[in-house]
Amino acid sequence: MTSALTITAGIGLLFVMSPHILEKLKNLLYYTLTHLRPEEIETNDIITLFAPYAKVTGELMLPFLLGLAAATALLVRLQVGALFSTEKIKPKIDKLTPSSIMQGLKKMFNPFEPRNLIEMTKSFLKVGIVGYVGFSTVMGRKDEILGLLGVDIPTAFAVLASILTQMIINIIVAMLIIGFIDRKYQEYEYNKSIKMTKQEIKDEWKNMEGDPVIKSKIKSAQMQFMRQKMMNAVPTADVVVANPTHFSVALKYDKDIAPAPVVVAKGVDYMAFKIREIAKANGVPIVENKPLARSLYKLVKVDQVIPAELYVAVAEILAFVYGKNGPPKMRINNPNLNPNSNIRR
Repeated sequence: MTSALTITAGIGLLFVMSPHILEKLKNLLYYTLTHLRPEEIETNDIITLFAPYAKVTGELMLPFLLGLAAATALLVRLQVGALFSTEKIKPKIDKLTPSSIMQGLKKMFNPFEPRNLIEMTKSFLKVGIVGYVGFSTVMGRKDEILGLLGVDIPTAFAVLASILTQMIINIIVAMLIIGFIDRKYQEYEYNKSIKMTKQEIKDEWKNMEGDPVIKSKIKSAQMQFMRQKMMNAVPTADVVVANPTHFSVALKYDKDIAPAPVVVAKGVDYMAFKIREIAKANGVPIVENKPLARSLYKLVKVDQVIPAELYVAVAEILAFVYGKNGPPKMRINNPNLNPNSNIRR
């Protein structure tokens, strides 16, 4: 893309500067034909002889080269942004060693390198397309070229200039199209190169979140610690509310610590069995209430106070437990729970 735009800018500068260039060349030709006398030429005065030509060449080339350099810098700036670095022009002695030179040449001219193969194929395609465009332009006006035989010189030059101008315009358009396609391909290749592979994503996620194996061990240790903490808290509980087989929740009430009973341990299936087993061994009352046990297990976390909607049911259970002379069975009248459930010591 940069080459196509630079050539376009160069042709544009030549078109803009062509009147000035032609005027300078005309004056130089007039000077040559009117002032150059072969009999006066001496080898010792060669600098004086070529000085006017060097001066005119400088006057023609310097504005063109400066304008082309400024246009190229602007085009590159528009494409890549405000990037400037002197790193590439810094001399590096290690790159001048024979091994580094051979390695660079081998990498550059290795046809089996995927990137080199792609770049070489692209280069052949570009040259082929541009060459075909220029050739087809000339062949399309072949009859005009053949018709120049015998015509006057100004007419012949005008026709040739028209053909040359059309060929240059067609080549520039073809190069711009190729450059646009090549730029899109380069963007695709760049975006593809900076993308992470699945393994890299896994490794980065592992580094960010931690090794899954270690995390699993930490989680297992935390769960083991929580289970041990709950088992140690069961003997201090006031009552264990059971399902009776699937759920078990141990409650403790200390009005100096919390305004309502606190869940100190809970479990399902095997953990529920262990909670009941420890409670029996330590003489902690076990009360059967299926809906309350489910509600406590699902709604309340360990070391958390029970919610207000369960106050009535839990208060009745605690009243039953504290009333040692109470009946062995007691029906709980709580509209939030199943009215047919019974409390059993």
